[in-house]
Amino acid sequence: MTSEKLPDRVPASGVRLRLAGVHFDAVRVRGVRGEAVLHHLVRATCAHPGPVVGELRRGRWTYFLAPPGSSKEHPWPPGAACFGPCARDQYVGVPAADGNTYPLSWRAGPPGVGEFVDPALLFAVVTAQLCLPPDG
Repeated sequence: MTSEKLPDRVPASGVRLRLAGVHFDAVRVRGVRGEAVLHHLVRATCAHPGPVVGELRRGRWTYFLAPPGSSKEHPWPPGAACFGPCARDQYVGVPAADGNTYPLSWRAGPPGVGEFVDPALLFAVVTAQLCLPPDG
């Protein structure tokens, strides 16, 4: 992917912190639940879920990047942390499209300009996943 097709929020190299609520809103889900949400989004969107960042260590968090301000439209269930417009600044790590970006990586490929995860679809999938028993 060439740099002309990448949004400004994606750094040229490494990993950069970006202010949530300005560049995007992020919904964070931990571990296997985050993986399950991503799996269902990929299936529901014919393999184009929008920008999703995965963390490869610690909590193995998955961050779903939605349009700025959109996360506040939904009552996210416990287990889904919302990073968006709020009284205090919140930052989310964003990896470059290529190269060493450990511990973060794009789970569905780096986004194109104007690409985001659909917040209504994300809410539906997250709610379904987080309201199931752990082995459900």
